[in-house]
Amino acid sequence: MSYLYQAYLHSFVLNWAIDMKFYSYIKDIYFTDEVQSMAIFPQHGEINRLQHITSVAYLSYVIAKKHQLDLISTLHGAILHDLFYYDWRQADDGSHRLHGFRHPGFAAINARLLYPKLTEKERMIILRHMWPLTLVPPNSKEGLIVSMADKYCALQEMLLSTNALYYEKFKKDLKILVLKFQLLK
Repeated sequence: MSYLYQAYLHSFVLNWAIDMKFYSYIKDIYFTDEVQSMAIFPQHGEINRLQHITSVAYLSYVIAKKHQLDLISTLHGAILHDLFYYDWRQADDGSHRLHGFRHPGFAAINARLLYPKLTEKERMIILRHMWPLTLVPPNSKEGLIVSMADKYCALQEMLLSTNALYYEKFKKDLKILVLKFQLLK
């Protein structure tokens, strides 16, 4: 099992006691009403936006930590990269056309409103996370990590929603992980 898949799986069973270090970097943003409200919006397939940003953040955390990069900027950018307050698949008026190109800008504006201490590096992580769909690539290693983690998580979410065998494997792997955590208690 690859370490990326293990990190993705782990993002579904995060626990304050076990993952205290991870939460210490994001608690000022993650537990806000605005971010927690992301749970009402679907993201990819059956996965809601809060789970998606949690998975992207945790995967980004694991990679950035392994490479001794800026964890705070990485995690702030990851938590806020999809901070927009609509279901992009629902709009009869065409207002969500070109969503893939436009939502990073919406997320960056909302991130600044939510978190006025947002750094320029964090803002750029948010603005450029849709590369290579958008033409301008991330301008930091942390931004590249968030962008790639976002693509990995989106792929996983689509597989979980469209492939019954993959979904069953994931549920089995998740059950094993939960049992391991229970044994640690």
